[in-house]
Amino acid sequence: MCRWMAWHGQPMLLEELLFKPEHGLVEQSLHSRMGAETTNGDGFGVGWYDDEPEPGAYRSVQPAWGDANLRHLAGHIRSPLFLSHVRATSGTPIQQTNCHPFHHQRWLFVHNGVIAGFHDLRRDLMLAVDPALFPHIQGSTDSEVLFYLALTQGLVDDPIAALERTLGIVEAVASSHGVEGAVQASIGVSDGERLWAVRYATSETPRTLFVSADVDAVRRQHPDRERLQMLSEGDRIVVSEPLVDLAGAWHELRPSSALAVDPDGTLHHRRFHPAAPAEHAWEPLTAA
Repeated sequence: MCRWMAWHGQPMLLEELLFKPEHGLVEQSLHSRMGAETTNGDGFGVGWYDDEPEPGAYRSVQPAWGDANLRHLAGHIRSPLFLSHVRATSGTPIQQTNCHPFHHQRWLFVHNGVIAGFHDLRRDLMLAVDPALFPHIQGSTDSEVLFYLALTQGLVDDPIAALERTLGIVEAVASSHGVEGAVQASIGVSDGERLWAVRYATSETPRTLFVSADVDAVRRQHPDRERLQMLSEGDRIVVSEPLVDLAGAWHELRPSSALAVDPDGTLHHRRFHPAAPAEHAWEPLTAA
């Protein structure tokens, strides 16, 4: 069901987190330990922020482990904030427009999980997207629809509240169609300054999600790890599963929780409670 990671901190070469850790994201694309699938080879993508107004992005239908261009770019692109994703399709086609991260203006979005019964819910959910945003939907995944629903619901002003309304709409529409267990999700989103993450499922245990622990404490605990000594206070990693097996290096996000990372690296946690806006709460979107 995919794996993803996000970096927020000092400018860092992409390869330091994608390729070099013992269980980096590219290794996870072949040998995931905690995902629904061991192999995530149905495409990948990386989006990064630099001095330009909008993020850069590279997406491909190739498996991450076999793309020579990714390996080359990762050794040359340095960024203070980037998101990357390796894909295991839940049934939609393997095509570039279905690869994450999805982006619109300054925003990047990644998702691990699935909307149950999406084939039956897709029309109603897409009709809930702002008509001005609708033409920007290029692919056929549930993840991209979630992104544009979140933009419709105010992602730019309050990302976590917008995601609560978005998943609330999904659950309301699913209920109107008799679909149970509508949402399975870990979500990452950024505007280039802050990073937000959500771990949530309607009725099951959500997909795993971890955030790196306090850097100073981890460095003191593992003084022999050279790569850890490169990290600075305020550096943060959010990841589907840990990049390295080090005691005390990771905190698992609780189910039904949200995380925000400020520009200085300060972490904020809160509970995550989806709730559809009133107009979507009780009736199917196709009702007269």
